[in-house]
Amino acid sequence: MWVYEKKLQYPVKVSKCDPRMAKLLLEQYGGADGELAAALRYMNQRYSIPSKIIGLLTDISTEEFAHLEMIATMIYKLTKDSSVAELKAAGLDEIYVSHDRALFYTNAAGVPWTAAYIQAKGDPIADLYEDIAAEEKARATYQWLIDLTDDVDLQDSLKFLREREVVHSLRFREAVEILKSEQDLKKIF
Repeated sequence: MWVYEKKLQYPVKVSKCDPRMAKLLLEQYGGADGELAAALRYMNQRYSIPSKIIGLLTDISTEEFAHLEMIATMIYKLTKDSSVAELKAAGLDEIYVSHDRALFYTNAAGVPWTAAYIQAKGDPIADLYEDIAAEEKARATYQWLIDLTDDVDLQDSLKFLREREVVHSLRFREAVEILKSEQDLKKIF
């Protein structure tokens, strides 16, 4: 189903070690509106949506996995040269004591990822509206992350991710309109 290119979807650069920013980025790694939840939500929903929309959900789900890889790279780069004291000062000591420097799916507050973050109603239009909301929440989170760093290299990658959320939201809106127009067609038996 997939062909993996051994490169990131968009280059990730960071200018400095910043464990505080890495902690904040965990929101997009293992948070309710993060990339993992989005990728799994869309992959799951594709089984109960009309066939003409399946490809869209598969495509966007796949891209969300690529975004997850970018976020993981950012977190790694922001913490790889940090001391234990810097991790502790950033509030990452609880994660460090359990996982050392390994990435672990939590949000910025340290709450572990849960499948409860994934929504699937089974009604295609309801699910697509949920997906639009998820993309808009992710877009807002990326903007707030951009606002919280002065690292222009990191901002560049975050801006790319923010803009992809806008594109996904627009694609889901188009899918809603396609399904609504089909509902309005008169059926002849």
